[in-house]
Amino acid sequence: MNWNAPINSWWRSHVTLRTLYLLFLGQLVSFTLALMSFTSSLIADLGVDAPVTQSAFAYFSLALVYGGVLLYRRQRLRVAWYWYLLLGFVDVQGNFLVNKAYQFSSITSVTLLDCCTIAWAIVLTWLFLGTRYSLWQLLGAALCVLGLGLVLLSDAGGDGGGGSRPLLGDVLVIAGTIFFATSNVGEEFFVKKKDRVEVVCMIGVYGLLVSAVQLSILELKSLESVEWSTNILLGFAGYAASSFMFYTLAPFVLKLSGATMFNLSLLTADMWAVVFRICFYHQKVDWLYFLAFGIVVIGLIIYSTTEKDLNPMPDLENRISDLQYQILDNENVASTNEPSDS
Repeated sequence: MNWNAPINSWWRSHVTLRTLYLLFLGQLVSFTLALMSFTSSLIADLGVDAPVTQSAFAYFSLALVYGGVLLYRRQRLRVAWYWYLLLGFVDVQGNFLVNKAYQFSSITSVTLLDCCTIAWAIVLTWLFLGTRYSLWQLLGAALCVLGLGLVLLSDAGGDGGGGSRPLLGDVLVIAGTIFFATSNVGEEFFVKKKDRVEVVCMIGVYGLLVSAVQLSILELKSLESVEWSTNILLGFAGYAASSFMFYTLAPFVLKLSGATMFNLSLLTADMWAVVFRICFYHQKVDWLYFLAFGIVVIGLIIYSTTEKDLNPMPDLENRISDLQYQILDNENVASTNEPSDS
């Protein structure tokens, strides 16, 4: 019997379903990031300059929910606490710098420079995780960046809202992308090797501790000057809720694919922001947005379907062959032991 044909057919279906599932998860994460950007920009527009405080609410929700799960399990930590402290510190700085940039630069500029995370993630995964990228994967990444470039070209035709100090804002974003890429790569390593719930919980716990220290140093005066209103509180609540969803979903993408695919998926966050522009601001959308979305999706498909770890066919075929030989050997032994008719 020829086992290769049904095995190949099953494997192609499995890879297709896995790719579609990965793309779907990536877009869910991207949508939650768009919600985070929208609420963060709204808080800045309301005159509140408290980026660490924003993140502190998000980390508190993660520590509360996932900490409760860990306490229920009563399991010991699988990773030393100081590694989680380092991961939490890096993540806090990334959130702080990018959220701070909204005070000085436009959303368009922040989105453009946030693409630097992809380059940092490729370099860091190559250096520290041993990931190797094919030309097809690099082509897929380039198509994703090209698609976002079309979005920025469309934005350039309108009011970019250049910001009060755009150069400072740009520097903050670039620095933030380095921290974000480091956090993504570290989280990828831990969720692939250890427990996802533990990783998210510890990011919340140590992120909250680092935020509390940093808040007490940098933002107490700023918080005292805030005239709290319902809109501001709703903005903070919206940011915390969207951040909780982001940190909950992100480990799935990181575990299935990696930090680079994760950051490529996030490129569509700017396109999801189009939905908010239509719903909340009733703005018209340029046709380039739809073209850009299509190009980014094609790039994601090319990247995700050419990942090296998606094709373990040799191992699978060898295992099937070994199983066949084992079955044949057992049959031969059984036939040998049967009493012969005299």
